[in-house]
Amino acid sequence: MICGTIGEDYTAKFEIPKPLEQLQESEMERRYHISGVMTDVLGYLTYRFVESGFEWSLPVVFSESTDPLWPDPGASIEKRIDVEIYGKTVRTTASMIIHKMVACSLLYPRLFILSPNVRIEKRERAQTGRHTYEFTQLDFEVRDASSRDIRSLVEEVVCGLIGDLRRDAVEELVYLGRHRTLKTPEAPFKVYDMRELEKKYGKEWEQQLALEITDPVWVTSIPREFYDFEDESGKWDNYDLILPQYGEVLSGAKREWEYDKIIKKMERDGIKKEHYGLLLKLAKEGRLKQSAGAGIGIERLVGWIVGAQHLGETQLFPKIPGVVYDL
Repeated sequence: MICGTIGEDYTAKFEIPKPLEQLQESEMERRYHISGVMTDVLGYLTYRFVESGFEWSLPVVFSESTDPLWPDPGASIEKRIDVEIYGKTVRTTASMIIHKMVACSLLYPRLFILSPNVRIEKRERAQTGRHTYEFTQLDFEVRDASSRDIRSLVEEVVCGLIGDLRRDAVEELVYLGRHRTLKTPEAPFKVYDMRELEKKYGKEWEQQLALEITDPVWVTSIPREFYDFEDESGKWDNYDLILPQYGEVLSGAKREWEYDKIIKKMERDGIKKEHYGLLLKLAKEGRLKQSAGAGIGIERLVGWIVGAQHLGETQLFPKIPGVVYDL
């Protein structure tokens, strides 16, 4: 692979990961070891969440309601996929945030989902090394939780995961050159306010921060979609987890649950209310409960762990912006 800085403003181009049938023997062996780490990561995460009392729910692929990805400044979508089913227009899942909020309010106080996400990124993002147009999140939500509760849970899980891998995935990490350099981070992670980072670095704060840190850090109070909680002063009760070199791997928040606030924010941001009819109905009836949660990008998490030059290396069938392989 060609080395370079992973970031939106990349200074070096990365070799696009090839499909399985085009890999040389050494490349196939590297992909095999990355897949071994992926298996260990998924096994550890799902075990930890189940052991912590979370219900494991199945994902949704098509829905009338999905994440609007607006006005999140990190979104860069070239197109959205609309399909007609039984006379209804549905979209491919961009994230299961709406589904989580509903399920957490009505059924499961604690749930998680290995959720597929389809986000047709702009073609130039193929060269950042950290974008794919299909990826998987471990999406989870907890009723009556605070942001601090969720951040503490994530810190515990991330530290436990790295410690577990350093003990049980020695062969894979040694082969990938990461056993010596991958260290278990110290909790609690440092916390930064986005407004302060923007003052220091400008709009490219995430890229610059990722280049400077050596351990995961939190960034809070990020202006985002209507479902993240915002107080009367305009401060957002949300958080991103930033990894060294790889940037944001997790986004989460305390959620809005009051009907009037949700409506006001939808109107402010130009969000079509008809796409969120059930959510609004539940909020109006007082059945939408307070919750907090997050979504962990599996490919980025594994990419950081194994030192992938491009996230396509973590996928059995790479989904690179602007590139469509046979499988």
